[in-house]
Amino acid sequence: MEFYLKQGGVRTNLAYGELDIAGNEDNGYRPFELMVASVTGCSASVFCKVLKKKRIDIDDLKITADVERSPQHANKITAIELQFVVKGSQLKKDQLEKALEVARKNCSMIRTIEESVNITEKLEVINLSH
Repeated sequence: MEFYLKQGGVRTNLAYGELDIAGNEDNGYRPFELMVASVTGCSASVFCKVLKKKRIDIDDLKITADVERSPQHANKITAIELQFVVKGSQLKKDQLEKALEVARKNCSMIRTIEESVNITEKLEVINLSH
């Protein structure tokens, strides 16, 4: 990846377009936002692959990420809580919890930072009647 200086931050060109990164949200995405998005996106992607492999069909997935940062230590991320809300028919929470455990073990972003950031997951299952 190559990054170029721009006013207030840096820019890179990726397959899906330009990405502006800056310490100020007026000039681009803030680095901590990209870190949280990377962890969440990786976790979601791996979770969906595990569900597909286990032939568990879902209708919808929403993930909310709550972030804790430490102002005393350069505002570093100290914790990320991922709240998964899964909707579908005849879903079994224990199967989804096992799939989430497998996803955590196989998410490269979580594995990369888990020694320095406390990452937790919560799961809510909403069974829909069709």
